[in-house]
Amino acid sequence: MGMWKRSVPLAAIACWVISISATDSGLRRYQIAGYAQGTDYTITYYAEDRVVSKEAVDSILVVIDSSMSLYKPYSLINKINGGIGEEVMVDEHFYRVLKRSFEIYRDSRGVFDPTVAPLVQLWGFGVEAINHFPDSAAIHDALACVGMDMIRLKGRRLTKKKPCIKLDMNGVAQGYSVDVLADHLERNGIIHYIVELGGELRVRGPKPDGEPMRIGIERPARNGDEHVVIQDVITVRIGAITTAGNYRKFLQEGTRRVSHHIDPKTGYPFDTGIISATIYAKDAITADGYDNVIMAMKADEAITFANKRKDMDVFVVYRDGTGAIRDTMSVGFKKLIN
Repeated sequence: MGMWKRSVPLAAIACWVISISATDSGLRRYQIAGYAQGTDYTITYYAEDRVVSKEAVDSILVVIDSSMSLYKPYSLINKINGGIGEEVMVDEHFYRVLKRSFEIYRDSRGVFDPTVAPLVQLWGFGVEAINHFPDSAAIHDALACVGMDMIRLKGRRLTKKKPCIKLDMNGVAQGYSVDVLADHLERNGIIHYIVELGGELRVRGPKPDGEPMRIGIERPARNGDEHVVIQDVITVRIGAITTAGNYRKFLQEGTRRVSHHIDPKTGYPFDTGIISATIYAKDAITADGYDNVIMAMKADEAITFANKRKDMDVFVVYRDGTGAIRDTMSVGFKKLIN
């Protein structure tokens, strides 16, 4: 699966920056690019001088990896997953992500659950490769080790009720990383920027010339093949955009094809007809967490869910009952379309 949820470039990515250009405002355009968390990142910002360096960005991402990367043997999360249930003091990054995860877990009625790690591994989307899909007995056994009601966070002290409980923060850690980088820019006085990591974005605008940031929404072509195209452009002044999708991130055994979005209640991959879900929210950790939740719904349920909320808007691509690819969006998302 890679470092985080979107480990393979373009695996479930739907957002590309369309326009961010230099201006005559006196501010210069700076760009930092690199590789982290199993994917590429790009930071574009406007300032009078180069006040944020690649070294600083990479240092921030290394610290987050040391906290929550399942692919770093020395990481805190691997220490927790390997522990037998004793109390562990978590760092500030881990605390913030787990605290937000509890909130999304409760709000989604358990659909979003970072303790789903045993099931993620069982279906072949974890650190270790598998030779075949699990049978019902293996899924039943794994479900006994899934559930956020079996972990406790008191302050920064984390305890597990069962030794077999394992955490996988990939559902929100990359969005959180985007937020940390954006906050770093703002602490350095930068108020015009786009931070992109693995296709997840946080934007603050407008551009210095007054023009808003324009973001392309990428999705599978309507003919049903594996090609992706940009068919819509949205205008964003401030906020975050993330996408979850299963049109490229899946495993196949014979004719059976399964999504990497696993239902923590049943133990089986979701099959709701939604191909991708793009979320617009105030911050990337919120968008990142809820794009997983939306993938667990039917398209009409997703739109109803979003229309009742003030903290997010959604755009979903789905297959209807005939197999045709269609899309729909919340009322608020329609206002973003150019």
